[in-house]
Amino acid sequence: MAPYESPELIDLFTTYTAGPHSIGSRLTATAAQDQADAPLIVATSADFALYPGNGKPPTVEGFRFSTRGFKELAGISHLGPAVATLVQLREKYHSPAWRTEAERLLNEVERSRRANSAALWRDTIAVEAYQGREQSIADMADHTFALTARYLRAGLADEEAFSSATLCGEYLTAGEKEGHGSIDRMMVATFFLTGLDISHRILRWFGSHDIDWDRAMVVIAGKQGRPTSGVTWNTSSVATMILGASGYRLPMERLYMAPHAPTFTTPLDGDLSEVIALEEPLRRIWSNTRATVELGELMFPGLPRYAHGVVEVPDLDDHSVTEISEMPVIHGPDDWRSMTTRLRMVLEDPRQLLSGCVTDYAVSQLVAAGNDPTKIAVPGLDGVLYPRLP
Repeated sequence: MAPYESPELIDLFTTYTAGPHSIGSRLTATAAQDQADAPLIVATSADFALYPGNGKPPTVEGFRFSTRGFKELAGISHLGPAVATLVQLREKYHSPAWRTEAERLLNEVERSRRANSAALWRDTIAVEAYQGREQSIADMADHTFALTARYLRAGLADEEAFSSATLCGEYLTAGEKEGHGSIDRMMVATFFLTGLDISHRILRWFGSHDIDWDRAMVVIAGKQGRPTSGVTWNTSSVATMILGASGYRLPMERLYMAPHAPTFTTPLDGDLSEVIALEEPLRRIWSNTRATVELGELMFPGLPRYAHGVVEVPDLDDHSVTEISEMPVIHGPDDWRSMTTRLRMVLEDPRQLLSGCVTDYAVSQLVAAGNDPTKIAVPGLDGVLYPRLP
């Protein structure tokens, strides 16, 4: 039997809290109208939309899956966790499937090695932010393919050689003692390159618009990466790019993470109808959140107010640090303790975006360099030798 509900008290509830004609809805609508001329920036998992305000048409810029070279670099960078996954299947779960999957991965690695070349990266993939680095990227990829194939072949020939005991020394960090690049450093380099390209284009795109950052309304909508990640501003590489694009002028209280907000699909053939249709509901989401926040000062004056605190970032120059809950500071392109620790953290911390482990560093370097990719160092690539292996 359904629980009893008092009609009078339910009506009282709906008068303020629920329904399109509630007092709360009127506050939201009034707040949205007050901000109707403010720029609204919406980020989905793949695109940015800028709504200038006052009914002016939006513009959209893609930044992730439509990006040249994104999937190619991801395929290379994911070889580290792919091989570790096979070791886990064999060693922890005793799954015979590891062998079949290892053979499949080996075949794809060998095909990729044959396809890889500086010309591929320069003339076909042709990412503007990578200009001048195409030979280095090809050398890094070739070394990665060769080392991966060698480790997989050794494991298929003798499965005892395919274990946690050999994974780091013979695969992930192999070559570092000789001063060469390694799989660990390749992962940092590829994640950085991805962040470099996306951030370079997004900083330029935002810079081409006259945005009043003090009044900008920002909503990061929907799922970002894996289901548990990117739900706070300091774990979202998208938030990092927006803050960088503003020259770090955007007030943090005007940026809202809204994982349950509606999103639009990437527009096809210039059709912005879905993007346009979402402007009003997204402005209402931002305005409703903001209006509720502003009740705090009205209702509880004199009490401590909430403020966006500065995240306490660990500094791994202190070698007594053995556990962290936030990304460690990176002191420069050779700070491998911090950057490799970040690789571990994005695997272990469900809040993090896997590909975002060094995006904030790429953004800060681009901002400092006037958005010129040639003026910054790519860690794990620039000045790093990846010798050709048989």
